[in-house]
Amino acid sequence: MARTLLALVAVLAGCVAEPQSTTCGAEGLQGLVGRDKSALSAMTLPAGTRVIEPWTAVTEDYSAQRLNIDVDARGRITGLWCG
Repeated sequence: MARTLLALVAVLAGCVAEPQSTTCGAEGLQGLVGRDKSALSAMTLPAGTRVIEPWTAVTEDYSAQRLNIDVDARGRITGLWCG
């Protein structure tokens, strides 16, 4: 019984979400939240940055170095995250 329980715990440990990485620089850009997306045009963003608007299709692959910027239908930045 103990072996079964240990095996189950090991399997479930693999299902735990990976902590959100800050290697893409999102942490330092949180001040952009609430601003208009036009603020991005004056910035040099890392290669591969995705500006994700409500109608934008994106892949679900994870890349800790990729900066993702969520923008709402009004053109306001709602979030920045790595992934």
